[in-house]
Amino acid sequence: MSTRPDAEDGTGIDENLVRSLLKDQYPHLSELDVHSAVRGWDNEMWRLGAESAVRIPRTDRAPELLRKEHRWLPALAPGLPLPVPTPLHLGEPTDRFPKPWTVAKWVPGEPADRTPISRPEDAADTLAAFLRALHAPAPADAPASATRGVPLGLHAAAVDAGLRDLAAEGIPPEARDVWHAALAAPRWEAPPRWLHGDLHPANVVVTDGTLSGVLDFGELCAGDPATDLAAAWLLLPEGAADRFFAAYGRVDEATVLRARGWAVCTGLGLLSVGRKGDQGLPGGKVTWGRAGRAALRRVTAR
Repeated sequence: MSTRPDAEDGTGIDENLVRSLLKDQYPHLSELDVHSAVRGWDNEMWRLGAESAVRIPRTDRAPELLRKEHRWLPALAPGLPLPVPTPLHLGEPTDRFPKPWTVAKWVPGEPADRTPISRPEDAADTLAAFLRALHAPAPADAPASATRGVPLGLHAAAVDAGLRDLAAEGIPPEARDVWHAALAAPRWEAPPRWLHGDLHPANVVVTDGTLSGVLDFGELCAGDPATDLAAAWLLLPEGAADRFFAAYGRVDEATVLRARGWAVCTGLGLLSVGRKGDQGLPGGKVTWGRAGRAALRRVTAR
């Protein structure tokens, strides 16, 4: 399933460390107000002044993701119609902190796993415009992913296990049919497109009832756009998917089937993280469980 590994505990990351890193490498920023904002899967984020954030790695894989964002996102961001956390500075490893870190633009809004979308038509149009802009043909040296933008069959064992192991969580029985139809759909054969790769409710923000920004491009890669098009069910309220696809355009039936499969795959992943949260286990997030359950309900609705 499309989930990330459990994060480390972030021990040792505090305001003093963040200020010292800034003072060493970007002293002109070190006097700005600093306070903790979000502890994500791979990075801990600290608000820096009114317009920026410092992102500090918490996992072994986080440095690679931050460097990827720093390499590609500044070139992509100007063409995107929603605010994104564009990297502004890359901090290099030192004896004080042995991993790279970044300063990025702050994207205001409330995460969608905590604040529901209440303007579905506007959100559908906004999401479609964002993905139309992002899903441009990717260059030959664009990053690839082993888990995003790939044939769905690579997730078959994990999804089958999730459908079995999470059955007690109230998964609609139709989810298995949606998944098998997606596996049977023709594969993406066109050139790879740019993908966000991780569009679920914790990675977008909401303002005034609609989408207002997209976060965390650590899974940025090239591949099958169906991975991102699953957001029609992962992010949008029930009944908004048709409007989204009409606004997005240029999508065939096979791609929609694969997108529905990606929604099942990611929904199960969210549900699994949510169950850990319900049980008080490390890496659990209760709000993700609610988001996963809602996505599975929407993608199987008739």
